[in-house]
Amino acid sequence: MSDLLRSYLTIAIFSGAAIFMAGMMLGIARVLRPRHPNREKLIAYESGVDPVGGEWVQSQVRYYIFAVLFVLFDVEAVFLFPWAVRLETYGGFGLVEMIVFIGILALGLAYAWRKGVLRWS
Repeated sequence: MSDLLRSYLTIAIFSGAAIFMAGMMLGIARVLRPRHPNREKLIAYESGVDPVGGEWVQSQVRYYIFAVLFVLFDVEAVFLFPWAVRLETYGGFGLVEMIVFIGILALGLAYAWRKGVLRWS
């Protein structure tokens, strides 16, 4: 057997083992978990707000926009920390690029603030 096929066989074995173990853990959890369904547990939950209406309940968009803003600034932190570590290597060009990047994110934050997305009342 060639080294290339041996590498793929190793990946296939580990992938199969991972899928098997995940399936076993989910199966064991399904067997061992307590089952006490009642009406209160089966209703939809919307970020602390009691659902209003029939079977289908539409969630408010502001929760999703708030989550997207969180992800946006979380991604900013992911880019900002490695840049800060290597700032001396990047020099002035890297500094200008990061100022532009932060400026674009600040414009997005200003837009969200202006639209009232950050108001929680």
